Amino acid sequence: MELQITDQHNGWWVISHEGKLWLPQGELPFGDASQFSLIGKIGRQIGEWQGAPVWLVRQAMDNNMFSARQLLDQDKGLFQLVGRGVQLAEFYRSHKFCGYCGHEMQVSKTEWAALCSHCRERYYPQIAPCIIVAIRKGEEILLAQHVRHRNGIHTVLAGFVEVGETLEETVAREVMEESNVRVKNVRYVSSQPWPFPNSLMMAFMAEYDGGDIKHDPKELLSAGWYRFDALPQLPPVGTIARRLIEDTVVLCRAERDGDAE
Repeated sequence: MELQITDQHNGWWVISHEGKLWLPQGELPFGDASQFSLIGKIGRQIGEWQGAPVWLVRQAMDNNMFSARQLLDQDKGLFQLVGRGVQLAEFYRSHKFCGYCGHEMQVSKTEWAALCSHCRERYYPQIAPCIIVAIRKGEEILLAQHVRHRNGIHTVLAGFVEVGETLEETVAREVMEESNVRVKNVRYVSSQPWPFPNSLMMAFMAEYDGGDIKHDPKELLSAGWYRFDALPQLPPVGTIARRLIEDTVVLCRAERDGDAE
């Protein structure tokens, strides 16, 4: 339930606006509300971390508004709570009015939802399912540079699930569309909430089944096969993409060592 922040409130502060996060000194604020001039603001507890409450305050602050990516190297649990806060802030910002009747919405007191008191419609935050997949061919892994990554990072392929698809079908389609490669032995690995802006990444590993790489220039700057012991710049630690690459390196090394015996 949303409430007015007083000088009695303290904990971690997720202060978010338009997908950005307030990070003074580059860190998530922790302490009493008075330290951060939050007295009188409207907030809502969204969880607990290390025994202290985590509060969401939906507003812009000073120039220290950054992407939640700044906290990728933090503990997984804290990053997920921050991601929840950023996504909820965007959900409530985009649901000020009912999409059916146009009347003003209210924030639910009991759940993550927006309510219309006029037509009784109830809205929940929508999550966009995505797949991300590491593809192995012997001692090599398929890595690509995405058009949105201008910092030299090479990563595995990913894409959104379309209506009527299974996750395995999405893997096959996205890989074919982006790289012209066929895959086999698709297997699920793990998942990661990904608040950029509202995705759930579901990770897979797969094996090469044919086709010559021909990357989609609308999505990728380049794509190619890289030996496990000669990899380019990779995604940061803490991302599920990095985990997939590291897991694939383990398989490649095991295959090499097995062939050497």
